[in-house]
Formats: sequence, structure tokens, C-alpha cells
Amino acid sequence: MSADTLTEAKAAARKAAFARRKAAHGEGHDAAAQGFLAQALAPHAGKVLAGYMPIRTEVSPLPVMEAHTATAPVGVPVILGAGQPLSFRQWQPGCAMEEGAFGALIPADSPEITPEVLIVPLVAFDRHGGRLGYGGGFYDRTLQGLRARGPVVAIGYAYAAQEAEALPLEPTDQPLDAIVTDAGILRF
Repeated sequence: MSADTLTEAKAAARKAAFARRKAAHGEGHDAAAQGFLAQALAPHAGKVLAGYMPIRTEVSPLPVMEAHTATAPVGVPVILGAGQPLSFRQWQPGCAMEEGAFGALIPADSPEITPEVLIVPLVAFDRHGGRLGYGGGFYDRTLQGLRARGPVVAIGYAYAAQEAEALPLEPTDQPLDAIVTDAGILRF
């Protein structure tokens, strides 16, 4: 597949997945997804966790992130710039926040942390651990760098409706270790 064809295939897959996610958002699926996310994270109590501040129609991990702060630090991603991996700032409920890239909130004055477990937002996923993100490659670069240093667990988090039968992936796309949705937990 040529680079242009791959780019077009990814754009089409994102468009279809955004429509499915939008239809699922607000339908009462968050509570079920959060319950499964808590189950998936239970074995990782005490490990530094990175979550995210939901934007647009993303499923919210916030209640599960808040619960995890009782056992270990929790961070949220900070986009440093195009072509760079993400940085993570420590987050806790009620901390001062400011607007970051893409409108996502980030902690205003918190220390940087290095996660051992990541809750990874996505646009689409497949049953093999494949993930289609927003197209900036931020999580792919970040996971590649973290995995080069040692063990890291990447858990995709989405609505079940975001599943795709097949995704146009490339060698630099980092696989997920698990995917959690409102329908359950897929482990790879």
C-alpha cells in the first residue's frame, strides 16, 4: 500500500469511527466502561498511571483515575510539539488546570511523571490490539520510547462501537496490551 493510499485509508477509517463514537457517546455507556477499566487496572494498583482528560466524545476515565490516586501518582498527557513524544504531568482531583493542545486540560503546575501503565484514548481499535488515533503519532512515539526503557502496559479505552474489523496500520503503530470498552476487556 502506498503512503498516499494508507493516508486515505486511515482518514476514511477515522471518519467512520468518529461517527460510531459520536452515536455511542451519551448513551449511558460510560459507567459500564469505567467498571471494566477499574477491573483492568486492579492488578496495577500502586503503579504510576497515565490517563487523559476526555475531549469531544471520548469515554471518560476520570472516576477511575481519581480512585487510582489513592495508591499511586496519576498523570495526564502534555503535547510538547509536533513529532515529539508526550510528557505527563501529575494530576489529582481539584488541581489547577489550564488548556493544552487540542483543548484538553492539563495540570498547570505539577511535576512530570513517568507512567508504568497508560490509559490510551483512541478513535478506532481492532481485536488484535491495533489502535487508530487522531493521526499525530504522539502515543506511538511515547509508547515506543517507554517500552525501550522497560515494561509498560498500554490499555486502549473506548466505546465498543469504535471497534473496526480491520485497521490500516503501519509498522510504527504501537500495539495495545488490552482494550477496555463498555462491553468488556480484550487482552492481547
